[in-house]
Amino acid sequence: MDEKTEELRDIFMDVTDEETVTETQEATHGSLNSEADVEQRLREVVAQMRDEQEFETALSDEELVTVVRGYYASESDAEIADDLGDADEETVARARVDLHLFREADAPFDLVELRDLLEDDATVADCAAELDASESAVRHYRRVVAAKDAARTVNHRYTDEFENVLRDREISDRMTENVQQDGLDDATEGMETNVSF
Repeated sequence: MDEKTEELRDIFMDVTDEETVTETQEATHGSLNSEADVEQRLREVVAQMRDEQEFETALSDEELVTVVRGYYASESDAEIADDLGDADEETVARARVDLHLFREADAPFDLVELRDLLEDDATVADCAAELDASESAVRHYRRVVAAKDAARTVNHRYTDEFENVLRDREISDRMTENVQQDGLDDATEGMETNVSF
């Protein structure tokens, strides 16, 4: 601490009657996040979703976080099921839909057409006949339609939150990597590299 800093510190302590001039700092949303922070934030979003949305999945919040991470890592439902260990692909697909995480290949037919049929109060059997699909497929994709409607109703808030948490982590990883690389480059600049012992 230089002389000016010491003088300012002494003035501050005299004026405020404080014994210390520093305050503890808290990590904010934009700070570099540890893996534990990311995991905790994802669990909080999943728990909030479970409270506010209808979930049919039997997976725990921790398992649902694995589904979220796998989805954003571009893993297939089968790969995510392998990550979970004791879940099958269908369980992962149901959980993913509960989490408002959709894939282009989620329906073998036009979901808009299914939505129109459902709005006209068509039965599952009628929808299956109209779409040339099995009744079990119609029941499954009826859930996808309902989940997409729910996601739209909340303005895709939960998927935005998942993406923000994971993007913050990705940015912090990149920044840390760049700092390490830059530091090494600066430290080795101008050094002789052809040294024999």
